[in-house]
Amino acid sequence: MKLIIAIIQNADRRALSAALRRAHIQHTRLNTTGGFLHEGNTTVLIGVEPEQVETTLELIQKHCHERTVIYRPGAGAMHPDAYVSPVHVTLGGATVFVVEATPHKIGGS
Repeated sequence: MKLIIAIIQNADRRALSAALRRAHIQHTRLNTTGGFLHEGNTTVLIGVEPEQVETTLELIQKHCHERTVIYRPGAGAMHPDAYVSPVHVTLGGATVFVVEATPHKIGGS
């Protein structure tokens, strides 16, 4: 079994989840924060058989898009009167890890 960990932008979570459900690929979404702008994102945990990895990666690529945003950095405490020009930052796509996984069921019957 493989575990795919995909860190995606919140804007892409619904489209990716819907595509995974249509493909009968079970997944779990976690709300997470991080990255350059410390904005919210979503981490998707997907357990698949090895033959499903390529299909799953294709769905992630199809539904997780890069986008450019304008970032307006604050002046900061050290230089409160400083003006910092806004910059264009490219966000999105997905950061994906594919790892070997051995599932263990705990509890239940």
